[in-house]
Amino acid sequence: MPLYIRDERARKLARNLAAKRKVTMTDAVIMALEAELRRTNEEEPLARRIARIADDLAHHAGANRQKMSKADIDAMWDDS
Repeated sequence: MPLYIRDERARKLARNLAAKRKVTMTDAVIMALEAELRRTNEEEPLARRIARIADDLAHHAGANRQKMSKADIDAMWDDS
């Protein structure tokens, strides 16, 4: 069954990938869809990424970290 793509931009993209990979347009579409699904499935959820970054920051802060007051923080940003 031949592949029929109505959208001109999608057809050009499929034709371009097919030519570069030396495959049929159908195979090019399948390859592109599989690659996108693989990439999507491998994406780390935002909450997990944030938790990983927070853990890394806590690790680098060390066990003896000192609490900072608002005045301390403001002093760090004082431009005078």
